[in-house]
Amino acid sequence: MRAVIQRVIAASVIIDNNVFASIDKGLLILIGIEVSDTKDDITWLAQKIAQLRIFDDENGLMNLSAMDVNGAFLVVSQFTLFASTKKGNRPSFMRSAKPDLAIPLYENFVTSLEQLTNKKVQTGKFGADMQINLINNGPVTIIIDSNNKE
Repeated sequence: MRAVIQRVIAASVIIDNNVFASIDKGLLILIGIEVSDTKDDITWLAQKIAQLRIFDDENGLMNLSAMDVNGAFLVVSQFTLFASTKKGNRPSFMRSAKPDLAIPLYENFVTSLEQLTNKKVQTGKFGADMQINLINNGPVTIIIDSNNKE
């Protein structure tokens, strides 16, 4: 699994010109699911994000998690995170999981994050044409891949 995590002041998902989901201060998480991903990837990534300390403390140091600052979570599926541009100019998405595998893993990730944070996690709509509005705070953007546990 690959996640692009953005620390935001606000973020929203628009579908068919209507606000589908929105958060104030918190994390916008774009999540890509790879064909080889398993429940272990979900567990590791959800724990990592729940505990990720990228909010400023009283000294201006990134030392607090979203939970520490009562931040919200917005998770949006994004298969393009596994795009390969190795050949030519048209990206290949062969590594991206198909919906029959990706949807259950995506839903499980959301549930895991809710359980770890004791918060309702806002989501986009899997497979929908979505517009994402966000105000990135910092800007702070972190990329985490469960296949590269740094």
